[in-house]
Amino acid sequence: MSEHLVRIGTTYLPVSNVERSTNWYVTKLGAKLNYQDESKAILDLANQSFFLVSSQKGESSNFYNSKGEECFSITFEVEGIQALETIRKNFIEKKIMVSEVEDRAHAGKNFVFHDPDGNTFDVWSEVSTKYKERYLVQDFNEKGVTGNE
Repeated sequence: MSEHLVRIGTTYLPVSNVERSTNWYVTKLGAKLNYQDESKAILDLANQSFFLVSSQKGESSNFYNSKGEECFSITFEVEGIQALETIRKNFIEKKIMVSEVEDRAHAGKNFVFHDPDGNTFDVWSEVSTKYKERYLVQDFNEKGVTGNE
């Protein structure tokens, strides 16, 4: 038996208002609400569990690198540049704050978006090859669900 970490099961995000943030994640990003009370909500989003946790004012999941630049801690993946451009356009229509599409000198392109509490997220146009191989992902439809499920 090999002891090792298998996957990331849950990501915790600080939010200032659980109800408002839950509504935002459900309506803007299509998250599924599993549980909610006054101090937290549990959502399914992008094949992962997200806990929105009531936090002190000004908290976010962002951090600063050694150059003093604010960074995101989560990157979502989509299947290809067309999917990236489509989701960015959809986010703009939903009035989500997004950046321009960037070329960061690696495979694919990216853009950044923000939730109402300033948590910053990255979206990358390339689904990891290892993820595709491990989960036999062959082809994504427009909702990001494979025909294998």
